[in-house]
Amino acid sequence: MTDHAAGAARTGELPDAGLPGLPGLPAPPPPGASALPPGTFAGTVVLVTGGGTGLGKAVAAEFARLGADLVIASRKEDRLAAARDELAALGGRVTAAGCDIRDPRRVAEVFDAAEAAHGLPGVLVNNAAANFPVPSEDMSPNAWRSVVDATLNGTFYMTREFGRRHLAAGTPGSVINVGASYAWTGGPGFAHSAAAKAGVKSLVESLAVEWGPYGIQVNGLVPGLMPHDDMTEDIRGSLDRAHDKDARQPALRVGRPRELGWAATFLASPYARFITGHTLVVDGANWQRRALVSPPVVTVREQLGRGPFAE
Repeated sequence: MTDHAAGAARTGELPDAGLPGLPGLPAPPPPGASALPPGTFAGTVVLVTGGGTGLGKAVAAEFARLGADLVIASRKEDRLAAARDELAALGGRVTAAGCDIRDPRRVAEVFDAAEAAHGLPGVLVNNAAANFPVPSEDMSPNAWRSVVDATLNGTFYMTREFGRRHLAAGTPGSVINVGASYAWTGGPGFAHSAAAKAGVKSLVESLAVEWGPYGIQVNGLVPGLMPHDDMTEDIRGSLDRAHDKDARQPALRVGRPRELGWAATFLASPYARFITGHTLVVDGANWQRRALVSPPVVTVREQLGRGPFAE
């Protein structure tokens, strides 16, 4: 049995396809495993935006397993109650808070609620964002604003509130901003999100220097392809069309959401105190992949199945 198949058998996950004669990167340890000591985050409050679904919930779960008290915030209030119960079963207290991170007043209210329930969050994970594919020439001003407002402005509002409260209290803290690899490369078909994520990456680098003297770390974390049950329809549709998605990754497998959670817990842990201003990419080197021969150019409109542009 290969490492991939053995790992899948242990976790109940579908095995990675790989390629004949090529093993790819080994499967990760099973759910529930951790490289950090039990109780690493005991007594620490962790606030995760977008924590009710998908990768945000996966990140929150790894903090919960290590003893953290959680505050999960999301606009999807209908999903928060189920996520709260699921995360509470892992240990620690969990508070769910509806929040539109685009509204600075609501951001302040979420921090007030967190402090009232558990105390000042010592870790902030900015996971919430907005995104959808669209050719730039078809993008409305409202579409641009909605993505930039949630992804960049919302991340700043949350981070600013976190920083101000810790500066006032004289306490250290750790911020993790979930980014995207097209912050470096650009994102055809996702110009709004790529521009916003580039801004998020810049915030990491700027605020790490500004707030380092006060004991506040600011880092970035970029996920690769990590399928989960809460993926948007456009992403799921793309995956369904790519039957050889494993072979398209240098790792010859996709990532597991818990692998992002493990990276987040490390960056916020006492063992990473001297890491700040850094963006860690967890994608099996996929964003660095290059072909020896450039592939044919396929326009974004063609990739999205859209006809010629017409006003």
